[in-house]
Amino acid sequence: MTSFPVNTSAVQHDAVAIVTGAADGIGWATAQRLAADGYCVALLDLRADAVQARATELGARHLGLACDVTLPASVEAAVATVAARFGRIDALVNNAGIGDQTGPTVVQTAEAFDRVLAVHLRGTFLMSQSVARVMLRAAPVPVRGRGAIVNLGSIASLIGLPSRNAYSAAKAGVLGMTRAMASEWARAGIRVNAVAPGYVRTALVAELDRKGALDAAGIARRTPMGRMAEPAEIAEVIAFLASSKASYVTGAVLPADGGWTAFGAPESALGDLPAPAGV
Repeated sequence: MTSFPVNTSAVQHDAVAIVTGAADGIGWATAQRLAADGYCVALLDLRADAVQARATELGARHLGLACDVTLPASVEAAVATVAARFGRIDALVNNAGIGDQTGPTVVQTAEAFDRVLAVHLRGTFLMSQSVARVMLRAAPVPVRGRGAIVNLGSIASLIGLPSRNAYSAAKAGVLGMTRAMASEWARAGIRVNAVAPGYVRTALVAELDRKGALDAAGIARRTPMGRMAEPAEIAEVIAFLASSKASYVTGAVLPADGGWTAFGAPESALGDLPAPAGV
């Protein structure tokens, strides 16, 4: 378990956060970060046993729930349970995601394409819609307003990744939806922002590497910072956007990609990779 020190300046005094896809990877790191910041965290994941175990690991004040973010009834039931348990929802992190289908575009299937869009894009819409209904009924809190939503984009939202059609379309859609919702709810006191991570050392990325869908060594060479991110590093960015420290930030997309989308020169311009720590 990642050890996050409690940040007393950021403690939310029993504010409530929902994190989807929270059983591992960025979602689990985010749940830990928010818990360390004082939130009561509702961890949602398709895998009931795994997410309930994670909630138990965090402590008794937290909640683990099974939820399929592609199904309206499942989403509504989970959000209703959180609202009934805690009385309010102050932050939502739309992190649930799956890997893209691999292979050339000409052999990809519509079914796999639709599944990726359903989880990433439809899931973000359904969760945001359901949570916003709760937030809009709540009394605003000074500085914090009625709540904050943080969506997970990607470098695939911003640049071209060959054959990653469904994932790229879904993540680009998440950014468009982020801006639309931010504009709609700003005067109601709900902020909506997105983080656009680069490659992160998660189980999902490891599986893509195993399938040959990405080249981990090549990614390190192409990334200006010379490495992938750790999930905890992305969690820090998410926690910032969810917090009152970002009280005047809405409709923004914050890349957390080690400089990937900023870099436009030949790879050779980056020089040698940095030596591993301790060498």
